[in-house]
Amino acid sequence: MIKALLLLAFGGPRSLDEVETFLSHLFRNRTPSSEQLERVKDRYRKIGGSSPLFEITQRQGRRLEERLRERGYEFKSYIGMCYGKPLIEEVLREIRENGHQEIVALPMTPFRSKFSTGIYREKLDHGNEEMGYPFKIQLIEGWHSHSLFLEAWVERVKEGLEFFPSQSRKKVHLIFTAHSLPESVIQNDPYVKDFRECVEGILRRMEPLSWHLAFQSKGGGSEKWIGPDVESVLIGLRKIYVKEILIVPVGFVSDHIEILYDIDLFYREKANSLGMVLKRAPSLNDSERFIEALASWVENQFREAEG
Repeated sequence: MIKALLLLAFGGPRSLDEVETFLSHLFRNRTPSSEQLERVKDRYRKIGGSSPLFEITQRQGRRLEERLRERGYEFKSYIGMCYGKPLIEEVLREIRENGHQEIVALPMTPFRSKFSTGIYREKLDHGNEEMGYPFKIQLIEGWHSHSLFLEAWVERVKEGLEFFPSQSRKKVHLIFTAHSLPESVIQNDPYVKDFRECVEGILRRMEPLSWHLAFQSKGGGSEKWIGPDVESVLIGLRKIYVKEILIVPVGFVSDHIEILYDIDLFYREKANSLGMVLKRAPSLNDSERFIEALASWVENQFREAEG
């Protein structure tokens, strides 16, 4: 029987009309205030009126399905979103209707955390339980240090450096970023460790450059979020007369609001105000090396599970 290959992603509105529903899911069924709704809608307007995440994840799924078929594994790919359409629970019902009994679930985030991969696991387990446990589910995570994944990022860093004049590339400072999380969440959590291991693996494969770690896109509220944040790193670098910055968002694999708005618009504007030039390494999206990395990791984990 063909197994279901379920790619799991955070989600995002596919149109401005979906923003309110998206935020309601994100806020655990709490209706966003009119101010929150308009603020988020304005950000999506500035990146074209929607999130490209669903379409990108679809392409990743199709290409991964094809690559695994070439390796002798038969899967049908599905996309499930945590907070956007189609929701994970909706896709689980579709998978059952299509007769699959086994699911290989792949969170499209490299770093493990109870706040990211842990939520995907909870939603899968809850959906499976509600339907009477029709599925055998294998969750595949922890691919942050896979050699092909690291090499895929090395390719993107080199592409990003080409945005700068050749004579100034050795002066460029790299800022590797991941999504910030509440400090209370990451106690006994592998998230920061995975982030550091990923960056160290990339740097070992490159010529030496100055580099920094930063966290981006923190949420609101009174809770303290892990840092340093990108803005404070930029301010610190400006004080030592650094002018060329390449952001490498290794905590994200696809273009979406945290990339297209937070980095490309907000952080770039901040850098400009400091007299700095900020560029971004292109996202992995469905690049050849990234899809090959995922296929290799899925195959390795599948073989281990089969014994």
